[in-house]
Amino acid sequence: MTSILALFLSTSSLQAQLEIKAPEGYSRDIGQMVSMLDNLKKRLERYVSLLDQEGTDFLLDENANSPGAMIYHLAATEAYYQVYTFEGRSFNEEEKQEWGTALNLGDKARAEFKGKPIRYYLDIYDQVRAKTKELLKTKDDHWFKEMNGGVSNHWAWFHVMEHQANHMGQLAIVTKRIP
Repeated sequence: MTSILALFLSTSSLQAQLEIKAPEGYSRDIGQMVSMLDNLKKRLERYVSLLDQEGTDFLLDENANSPGAMIYHLAATEAYYQVYTFEGRSFNEEEKQEWGTALNLGDKARAEFKGKPIRYYLDIYDQVRAKTKELLKTKDDHWFKEMNGGVSNHWAWFHVMEHQANHMGQLAIVTKRIP
């Protein structure tokens, strides 16, 4: 009985910590999305934050992407959705130069994204997320529901979250395979 009570107490305190709650300064729905995006990002970072250079550049096979490249890809995807939802456009030529390789990955990314510590990629991701949160703070739930190129802004940011979750699964598998 004592172990069941201990399990209940530890589970209930864990659930209280994992509540989806709008941070201060955001509208309800946008804040809940920010809460979920940040929760996923923190969980994803746990897989990679302690990687050494070999782990950061590790390729599972010749068609795989390294953990560093995947983090850069997540930042690039989020940067794309910033311009898509806040400015109603795709990347311009300058932004394509900055983010294109990370957005598309593949052979070019495998050749280009290596030799930098994991912190390099995480810092880029942190900068992009900080801008996302700053921009989302300026909007309200009415804007979140607005249609933008066939999808709502809410759906677009849900997609960013979904994309992040998919790559978190990939990183879980890849980091378990690092020798």
